[in-house]
Amino acid sequence: MNEHLRDRILRKLETLSDERGYQALDYIDFLEARYATKPEAPISIFARFAESVEDTMRAGRVSATAISETMGLMNKAMGVLGGVAAAGKSVATDFVGAAQKAASAAGTAVSAAGSAVGAAAAGTSAATPTPPPSAEPAAKPNAAAPADPDAPARGGAT
Repeated sequence: MNEHLRDRILRKLETLSDERGYQALDYIDFLEARYATKPEAPISIFARFAESVEDTMRAGRVSATAISETMGLMNKAMGVLGGVAAAGKSVATDFVGAAQKAASAAGTAVSAAGSAVGAAAAGTSAATPTPPPSAEPAAKPNAAAPADPDAPARGGAT
């Protein structure tokens, strides 16, 4: 819908009473269900809840004034809850940022220490200690020597 048409419809709606506004909303819902060319824009969970309460009140034949007052209170409550959610998200973002900074600093310190050790080892290669000798596996028996000293030698006469 173009911007000028939207503005014109809003000006017309502002002149109507709440009761007529709900009739217009019902007609718009009908038109949307029948002729919508694109899906409805996603709304927040708070707004979806408020619309559900409003529709339930309308189905119960509550007066338009009572619905209007209730929705006004719910909108204020949604504003407070939205502020609380935003504050929680901000705290979580700050916490993640601090944790990433700390991890990055720790990684930089470790790599700097490793570089210093590597540079020291490269500069003094003669003083680098040799690694300790590894434990050699037990000697394999020689094929020429018998495993049992009392056994006769292979290939010879017995």
